Amino acid sequence: MLKEPDKKIEKQAKLIRKFKKMWERSQSDLCEVRGSVIHGRGVYATADMQKDDKIIEYVGELISKEESVSRASVQAELAAQHGDAAVYIFTVDDDYDLDGNLPWNTARLINHSCEPNCEAWIDKTRIFIHALRNIKKGEELSFDYGFEVDTWEEHLCRCGKKSCVGHIVSRTQWKELEKKKAEKHAWAIITKHAAKKIPVAKKSRR
Repeated sequence: MLKEPDKKIEKQAKLIRKFKKMWERSQSDLCEVRGSVIHGRGVYATADMQKDDKIIEYVGELISKEESVSRASVQAELAAQHGDAAVYIFTVDDDYDLDGNLPWNTARLINHSCEPNCEAWIDKTRIFIHALRNIKKGEELSFDYGFEVDTWEEHLCRCGKKSCVGHIVSRTQWKELEKKKAEKHAWAIITKHAAKKIPVAKKSRR
């Protein structure tokens, strides 16, 4: 029977083996991290790829939805303080999310684009990034982050594509985004005109 110190050593050894396997899964000869005009850093193709090719795995810790909300809140707060979009929570299914906030998770640095060349494929509890179309060596990799339209004002998009909608929102919700932007614009105009019509009280002379 293992003594308490031996149990701690064994626990640490298991943790090291776990992270080593995760690190190995996160490696890919098809891409590398470089500077990006989109968000400081990005991931680029190091070879030509065909549509549907598996490029890299998005690794992380599998967590419950409750834990996901808690971590996302903390990550978002830190991101706001440092100006970094460091929220790496990825939806797996209705019960679990994947927290990819790990330094060796190269895929976490793949930027969002309104015209992505990659997409995420979910295989049970694992996430893989695949080519959405043929990709040339040197191209920056990107995929649709799929953010909900309800938080559109919190996430500006800097992809620079012709079809860019200005915010990181799932393509499936672009029509809803346009409605919300139009409503905000209309309300701004109404407020502006209303402010002009409010009479300003003049000071009486004594």
